[in-house]
Amino acid sequence: MIPLSWFLLVAAALFCIGLYGVLSRRNAVGILMSIELMLNAVNLNLVAFWRYRAPLDSLGQAFVLFVLVVAAAEAAVGLALVIAVYRSRETIVMEDIDLMKW
Repeated sequence: MIPLSWFLLVAAALFCIGLYGVLSRRNAVGILMSIELMLNAVNLNLVAFWRYRAPLDSLGQAFVLFVLVVAAAEAAVGLALVIAVYRSRETIVMEDIDLMKW
């Protein structure tokens, strides 16, 4: 049986990689992918705690399902915003997008 700490270390590493991607990427699509990676790290934590703390409850699975729904909505809205900004500005580099200036 794999200890809980290993799952937590993998989830922390995934979250740190996602955070680095959010802070260092210039491309809006890359930032969205990094946010998805961070949400998957949260899902890994939720499933690990559910498995080791209360495997008979379905609360952990419900939380994971909720996070997956939020991630899907975030991806859909984020990609729609990226497409709208690209059509108006013809760039998806985050430093070049300043919607208050014309």
